[in-house]
Amino acid sequence: MGKEAPVISVLMGVFNCESTLDESLSCLEAQTESRWECILCDDGSADHTADVIRKWQERYPDRFVFLSNEVNRGLSVSLNRCLEKANGSFLARMDGDDRCSPDRFEKELNYLSAHSEKAIVSTDMQCFDADGVWGLRAYPTDPQPDDLVHGTPFCHAGCMVRTDAMRHVGGYSESEDYARVEDYDLWVRMYAAGYRGGNIHDPLYQMRDDRNAAARRKWKYRVNEARVRLKAVKLLNLSPWKAAYALRPLILGLLPKQIGSFLHRQKLKGTHS
Repeated sequence: MGKEAPVISVLMGVFNCESTLDESLSCLEAQTESRWECILCDDGSADHTADVIRKWQERYPDRFVFLSNEVNRGLSVSLNRCLEKANGSFLARMDGDDRCSPDRFEKELNYLSAHSEKAIVSTDMQCFDADGVWGLRAYPTDPQPDDLVHGTPFCHAGCMVRTDAMRHVGGYSESEDYARVEDYDLWVRMYAAGYRGGNIHDPLYQMRDDRNAAARRKWKYRVNEARVRLKAVKLLNLSPWKAAYALRPLILGLLPKQIGSFLHRQKLKGTHS
């Protein structure tokens, strides 16, 4: 790879993903849009994740930037550290155990180039495990403020965002009040600042996902999601009765695990509007 000024900065906070990171970074190497850099922050991994990053950095020194946290500090802190180092006009996310299609960056960049009024773009998402693809999540075509009270309207790990817009709202919240919903909180704050986004209906991103993970979601993260829903009502000046949607993640947390898993699988059959 020859040295090029990056148009896209890929932000990756990684933790204990030694066994999957090579596959994820190979997806970047295969992109048809080549003007990217990748900034990785190893968040205190206990395995050999750092060695995998060093291997890629040695192979492509102009592509990869390696940061590390001495202890695990969480995804938001890691991504904000990556954001500080970003040189591209656009930011793309990627997780260290996922995959994406070779034309993902090209299609997302084309979308934002054609839609100057948009600051965010993401795509539909497939879920896979060791047995293959098992689910599809489709997101709204043109998410409106009202949509944000129902949940995150974008696939976070598959998104691309204008760098100036992300920096304008201060990046990710590092508060524990938004742990595991840092992306959802980010979209609410971006929409409150007047930014908008859209989705490409093509599953350009593939997330490694346990079919029953949703049923094991910790209560505090359900509370955090409810908190963001209430924040959306307030910051986006939505009708007060929409605050009732904040109860949904809490109610789901009280259901038997078998029902929670079934509802999660139904959700991932996905429809869009």
